[in-house]
Amino acid sequence: MTFVLVHGAWHGGWCWRDVSALLRKGGHQVHAPSLTGLGERKHLGGGRVDLDTHIQDVVGLIEMEDLRDVVLVGHSYGGMVITGVADRVPDRIRRLVYLDAFIPRDGESMMGLVGTRGADLSAMSKDGYIVPKWVGANEPPPHDEPQSLKTITDAIVLKNPAARALDATYILTVEQGTRPENDEFYPQSLRAKANGWPVLTLTANHNAQWSAPEALAAMLAEVARAPAHKQ
Repeated sequence: MTFVLVHGAWHGGWCWRDVSALLRKGGHQVHAPSLTGLGERKHLGGGRVDLDTHIQDVVGLIEMEDLRDVVLVGHSYGGMVITGVADRVPDRIRRLVYLDAFIPRDGESMMGLVGTRGADLSAMSKDGYIVPKWVGANEPPPHDEPQSLKTITDAIVLKNPAARALDATYILTVEQGTRPENDEFYPQSLRAKANGWPVLTLTANHNAQWSAPEALAAMLAEVARAPAHKQ
């Protein structure tokens, strides 16, 4: 299988290191790009970087590497990105996997989908960026980087009806001892159910790529092998 793993806000492709290694060990091809302005591409950031830039980052990778039959995975904010990618190149996608991720509809932004947490994001904004307050000034890399505010506030534009027919799966991560209904991304899992997609639950915190890489890699491989479900 060919996996393209899209990271969430502030991260970079580096966050998938353990999961990528496990998937490759299982014989899969894995690409984990860093979106413009993040990870090793942080020097390319700027106020003009927007959601469309990040969508085009992944579309460009898929086209230039001539990837087909792709299992496209998006974590958190990455759900915004993979939804846009699927709208552009649905013929190259085998399956979408939303990992504790946003599932936007046409005209929606991540800022709109986070609800009351939008105030927290606004409080973290400075000079056109959302700056992660948990990163210390002298913290060695790799670490989260400021992300262009436009990537969070831009509304997604979806035009291709073929994308709506793609097979998709939702993975809801739930911390041990907590109820799925209390999870921040539970409403997004309900969207997935309404779309007729399978919803799986993984015991992990929001960043399962760090807290449960082995379980996540195994689940992704299983999802990739699963037959298409009826929508």
